[in-house]
Amino acid sequence: MRPEERTFVAIKPDGVQRGLVGEVIKRFETKGYKVTALKMLQVTDAQAKAHYAEHEGKPFYPRLIRYIQSGPVVAMVVEGYNAVAGVRHLMGSTDPDKAEVGTIRADFAQVMEYNVVHGSDSVESAEREIAIYFDENEIFDERKCMSELVTEYLDAD
Repeated sequence: MRPEERTFVAIKPDGVQRGLVGEVIKRFETKGYKVTALKMLQVTDAQAKAHYAEHEGKPFYPRLIRYIQSGPVVAMVVEGYNAVAGVRHLMGSTDPDKAEVGTIRADFAQVMEYNVVHGSDSVESAEREIAIYFDENEIFDERKCMSELVTEYLDAD
């Protein structure tokens, strides 16, 4: 049995511009994953280059950099059992035409270049990508269920 994992997810500029942030987050939370860090940001040059470092020198690299900086993104850390593979399954194939019906990309994307969301492809990539966008003190692992919160509140008096 695999332990809980962290993965990095970014709702890309097309997803943010189209107002899909809540829907994307809802899909992960409904599946049972925890969002332990979340922020909207404009990706800097340094972040974009670090994020896409493995593609440097490829013909499409400049387009990737331009696109990820074309508008705000919503970056998040998602945690849970088998999170890397599970989140990628919820997102669907990079090519929306090949994505399974019901996945984020099948439901909301039309072309591969604007496929709404990015997710890490391995635990190692997740660690690297999380470090590009978040300091460790921005990640909140401790979440309580509602009954724990109510009990704490009632016991505080």
